[in-house]
Amino acid sequence: MREHTIGVAITVPEPYGGRLQDWRRRFGDPMADAIPTHVTLLPPTQVSADALTEVEDHLGHVATAERVFPMQLRGTGTFRPVSPVVFVALALGIGDCERIEEQVRAGPLARRLPFPYHPHVTVAYDLPDAVLDSAYLELAEYAAQFSVECFHLYEHGPDGVWRPRGEYVLDGASTSA
Repeated sequence: MREHTIGVAITVPEPYGGRLQDWRRRFGDPMADAIPTHVTLLPPTQVSADALTEVEDHLGHVATAERVFPMQLRGTGTFRPVSPVVFVALALGIGDCERIEEQVRAGPLARRLPFPYHPHVTVAYDLPDAVLDSAYLELAEYAAQFSVECFHLYEHGPDGVWRPRGEYVLDGASTSA
């Protein structure tokens, strides 16, 4: 049975997504062109080909129960020394992401995470400390605000590139936690 590696994420819209991807490329992150700029809702997860329809149905149900919400990205953070990551932080939309992540990571996608969920946008990963320091400082004043209207199911291709497999529009009426 064929396994698929999937992930679920809020794609950062243009022009912000492209600009942050340019920064990631500038920092020398080899994953800059393989991973769209995003806020993870479900990290890479293995599912069987037979389970994909159930997963897609599940994500559709999650999206119909959720509403559009504002997201603001502002400043930087890091997971060092635990993980060599520098990220742009969320200043608005954290609770919405946490709620949706909890719903996504249920049913056919139920799994334990190795770390507590912390919504963010990675801009540098697994690079030398000096580069991570530079990313942290150069984007410290970064700010963007937009509406989150959907999330995406991504599939990891054999070429190492993450591609959208489905879009799930938020059209419900839930309220922030």
